[in-house]
Amino acid sequence: MKFYQRLRDLREDSNKTQADISLVLKTSRSYYSQYENGKRPISLDRVVELAKYYDVSLDYIAGLTDKKHSYKEWDKI
Repeated sequence: MKFYQRLRDLREDSNKTQADISLVLKTSRSYYSQYENGKRPISLDRVVELAKYYDVSLDYIAGLTDKKHSYKEWDKI
């Protein structure tokens, strides 16, 4: 799975709109839409923000794992 598909899935699973997430990232809805459609690269800083917002690991967003481990859970390992 491509990471931009994972961004869309996370947003939809959270019942959020692109406008909602664009507010979190302090960007426009159309700019955020380009992230989800794979038309614009997303910075690591923004991916980290989204991982914190959704409470998932960077590996999950990157599609390296299907486990939604929270970044907070790594402190327990």
